[in-house]
Amino acid sequence: MLDPRVLRNDPDAVAGQLSKKGFDLDVAAFQSLDYRRKAIQVDTEALQSERNTRSKAIGKAKAQGEDIEPLLKAVSDLGDRLDVGKAQLDEIQTELDELMLGIPNVPDASVPDGLSEADNQEVRRWGDLTSFDFVARDHVDLAGGPGLDLEQAAKISGARFSVMRGNVARLHRALVQFMLDVHTQENGYEEVNVPFIVNRSSLVGTGQLPKFADDLFRLEEEREFYLIPTAEVPVTNIAREQILDAETLPTRMVCHTPCFRSEAGSYGKDTRGIFRQHQFEKIELVQFRRPDESWDALEELTGHAESILQRLDVPYRVVALCGGDLGFSAAKTYDIEVWLPGQEMFREISSCSNFLDFQSRRMQARWRNPETGKPELIHTLNGSGLAVGRTLIAVLENYQQEDGSVRIPKVLQPYMNGLSSITF
Repeated sequence: MLDPRVLRNDPDAVAGQLSKKGFDLDVAAFQSLDYRRKAIQVDTEALQSERNTRSKAIGKAKAQGEDIEPLLKAVSDLGDRLDVGKAQLDEIQTELDELMLGIPNVPDASVPDGLSEADNQEVRRWGDLTSFDFVARDHVDLAGGPGLDLEQAAKISGARFSVMRGNVARLHRALVQFMLDVHTQENGYEEVNVPFIVNRSSLVGTGQLPKFADDLFRLEEEREFYLIPTAEVPVTNIAREQILDAETLPTRMVCHTPCFRSEAGSYGKDTRGIFRQHQFEKIELVQFRRPDESWDALEELTGHAESILQRLDVPYRVVALCGGDLGFSAAKTYDIEVWLPGQEMFREISSCSNFLDFQSRRMQARWRNPETGKPELIHTLNGSGLAVGRTLIAVLENYQQEDGSVRIPKVLQPYMNGLSSITF
């Protein structure tokens, strides 16, 4: 959530910044609500002050043996008016909060202009694009059927699910273990295990609700339980309603979870294979940082995600998302896109974002600044390190051989009991 003080002081400037995301801020609606809130708050505070003054007068009159009935009646009338004012103030504040929760984060000045992913800017590339002296297959042609059974998954659950068997399932598990080992043993992350079901407050805290309700799988109407769309939600909410000690920062956490997404709005997109699923697994990197460290932390976190692909020796590129492609909560995002020979194109395998204090204001996640002794909002960051299913696709397609077998990257062979290749 944006700082309301910034909106009050210069709403037109904020509106101009948000237009970079394609968001039209209704300045008049905000100012109208905020003006009404302020007016009612001033009246309510005046009534409270008058009530306190008259209450003191009642005490003084009683001590002097005077008739206090008229004074009690006046205070009673003030109390009724005060209750009405407080109810009006709560109603206005609720409307204002709902409006504020629907306003996205302001993009950083370094975010490129643009309307869609076509306007994203390439920052760097790593590795030579994989080429073969035969026609490259995609992951479905390579492993579909015996190792990657989409028909069985459709029978069990429906479209956009998969059943992995044998060495494909084993390779998928190997990737999970490899990524966790690199991030915990080399990149300085603490492994955490979190719930896969969260409440509404957790999703509001990280910005998935109220705007993206259609993207979520909701479990219960009364208690509003949801399946997590990403480990970002439960891991980031560890800091919700907390005041962290300065010595605990920076905090780096890594988490392996399944993720569940309805993929609303993606009808007909990426229907082949396992690139876009309702259920998939991901290694998530989350950091809590002091405000003056978060931009350096974004570069660090992105590098940690890149290190997985470098260790796997798979080519990729990093792109800076333009304003029109930037997520609701992010101030800046780098996408890492892996090269897939079967599709002959780069595809997203990780998004690494700095949210500044946008999420922490929604969650009231703070740290105590030792210089001031006062609580201040932390900055939150996260990124995939990496999406496991998409990394599996990248390994299958980049390490395929002409006979249809797939070589196992050297760094994964210890996790595959020494296997150097697999066949289907």
